[in-house]
Amino acid sequence: MSLIITDECINCDVCEPECPNEAISQGDEIYVIEPSKCTECIGHFDEPQCQQVCPVDCIPLDPNYKESEEQLMEKYLTLTGQL
Repeated sequence: MSLIITDECINCDVCEPECPNEAISQGDEIYVIEPSKCTECIGHFDEPQCQQVCPVDCIPLDPNYKESEEQLMEKYLTLTGQL
């Protein structure tokens, strides 16, 4: 699954630089995650780094983008040019 940033986001900017896929950017009101770039850090780290640094715990799984670990790994390989 991709992750999503909820409206509880306080725009603290700690998540954006932690994303190895550059999937996080400033939206109109809060930070947003581009689902096509989010791999939940699979291929890079054991845990999603944005979730680890978020001080308000506002980055859950996005139920609209259900993906298996295998699909996330394939996305990682595609994004990094290894596929």
